[in-house]
Amino acid sequence: MQAQSAIAELRGSIAEALAHAERLMAADPRLAETQAAEILKAAPDLPEALLLKGRAQRRSGNATGAVQTLSGIARRRPQWAAAELEMALALAALGETDQSTAALRRAVALAPDLTDAWRALGDALTLAGDTAGADAAYAEHIRASVKEPRLMAAARALCEDNLPVAERLLKDHLKQFPTDVAAIRMLAELATRIGRHGDAERLLQRCLELAPSFTPARHNLAIVLHRQNKAEAALAQIERLLAEDPTDPSYRNLQAAALSLIGEYARSLEVYEQVLAEHPGQPKVWMSYGHALKTAGRSAESIEAYRRAIALSPSLGEAWWSLANLKTFRFDAAQHQAMADALAGGDLSDDDRLHLEYALGKALEDAEAFEASFRHYAAGAAIRRAQIDYSADDTTRQIERAKALFTPEFFAARAGQGATNDAPIFVVGLPRSGSTLIEQILASHSAVEGTMELPEIVSLARELGGREGRYPEMLSELGPADLAALGERYLERTRIQRKSDRPYFVDKMPNNWLHVGLIRLILPNAEIVDARRHPMGAGFSAFKQHFARGQHFSYDLADLGRYWRDCAGLIDHFHAAQPGKLITVRYEDMVEDTEGEVRRLLAHLGLGFEPACLAFHENDRAVRTASSEQVRQPIYREGLDQWRRYEPWLGPLKDALGEATSTYAPPRTASNHH
Repeated sequence: MQAQSAIAELRGSIAEALAHAERLMAADPRLAETQAAEILKAAPDLPEALLLKGRAQRRSGNATGAVQTLSGIARRRPQWAAAELEMALALAALGETDQSTAALRRAVALAPDLTDAWRALGDALTLAGDTAGADAAYAEHIRASVKEPRLMAAARALCEDNLPVAERLLKDHLKQFPTDVAAIRMLAELATRIGRHGDAERLLQRCLELAPSFTPARHNLAIVLHRQNKAEAALAQIERLLAEDPTDPSYRNLQAAALSLIGEYARSLEVYEQVLAEHPGQPKVWMSYGHALKTAGRSAESIEAYRRAIALSPSLGEAWWSLANLKTFRFDAAQHQAMADALAGGDLSDDDRLHLEYALGKALEDAEAFEASFRHYAAGAAIRRAQIDYSADDTTRQIERAKALFTPEFFAARAGQGATNDAPIFVVGLPRSGSTLIEQILASHSAVEGTMELPEIVSLARELGGREGRYPEMLSELGPADLAALGERYLERTRIQRKSDRPYFVDKMPNNWLHVGLIRLILPNAEIVDARRHPMGAGFSAFKQHFARGQHFSYDLADLGRYWRDCAGLIDHFHAAQPGKLITVRYEDMVEDTEGEVRRLLAHLGLGFEPACLAFHENDRAVRTASSEQVRQPIYREGLDQWRRYEPWLGPLKDALGEATSTYAPPRTASNHH
């Protein structure tokens, strides 16, 4: 009897000591570790005390000691999910990301309702670049954290990707309980899944109005803002997340990506370097680091970063394509074979496969094996085309509607309206038509700042009813104050991209050709440069380019031909509707008579000639587009007729272009230009 009483007393005192150590944890992890060590003197190898000591060590910055301590638990309690979670967090702190992720998977398998493990797994997969896996883990985190019976069915539907059912259940619930932040966050997750990022943003902002300390919702909001290119707003949320947990690698990786979007490349590189120093085994972070190095003009280092990514993940197609996309890089025989082996391996995602196809296409083009090269380009394009929803007929209808609206009379009736600022210089046209070259030349002028492909005009068009089909006709409903406000909104949103006090800046989003009418209304004093290239050259160059996002017309040769005709037709319409307000610069003319074309362009823009514009390749500014390495070299003629090597396989492009191939005039030469 006395023995049983003594055992009960010991158990009670240990339980009290553990509870005391738990209370110490929040205030002083080192004191909690000391308390745990005292408990272990009385009860050696007690799993609860080992877990507490390991957690205290990790939180004190001693991740190595934490792993050693936690390893002792496996012998006593091998199926303990909480211990697997703590081990995962300690391994992550040591940069052992693969082992950490494996431990998190074991934790959620052992305890499917362990919410912290699902959240940590989502963060780990985000860092690894597995967006789909991360989304699924975050959905499970929501499911596990929802204890409200009315929401559990919606959470299950969300995890099962049964979105219509989840949406109906959530909306019904929110009619009764409009301030339920868990339900609002779940509805935001659903909106994100189907690409309604604006809706998700509004829902998550409502979440944080109701519950400012709802950290998972803040993280979701930062991701949604970044996906919409709202980098400044995303960074504001990320700063608040980092204030809570300054070491979280997924927060810092997102921070680095957002910093790149606003041109803060030095800070972005610094953050990537910190993350990689602690988590060197992340191939997709190495790849993102390579992108930032490339943009900053540090080519040799970007190549090394891409190679590190490939060494960690030999089938990571995007890393291979990133090397090919440098344009000036040449694969050796061993690299060529490694790509072929990866493609032949069979166990590839569509994303990895299409990137490898494009990279092999480039390798074979450099080897002058043009037929085989085209087969790989076409295979990559076919995979991408199957993933997207694009209708050439819809584009043509949109162009016809724009032509019908933007008549000379329409513009005359609105003369003098819009914002008066003349700082923006828009460079528009098809991608791969020389827009980056034009931007680099202009940015070499002392009065002009180069920025990047800014999304603001496209965003404004979408906000004005682009998705609902009301744009562009609804522009006729806007009064002078509305047009001026839209122009000022564009200027305000782009201000973060301005890094100098030069009076003018270049916005070279090529797709803005679709919105020339909007630009002319809201910024009537802005200049617009139409970058144009021979339709076969522009078409094939776009076809063999895998774009990171958008440009859905570029993965089918017939679509490309239609798109070139639509683009040229709309720009020509604006030339006629407002003579002298736009200038067309043809790539061929720029190559054949660089100085003559540069002088003509600068004169149109009201800028004096400066020799630095001819030495554009010496400009060390950051360049984000696929042509970034090419514009760091002098102009060369070899690129003009590359498409002719592929002409036997470009029939669909030529047929879709029709007479555009024969009516495109030959380039002006230095002798006949003046």
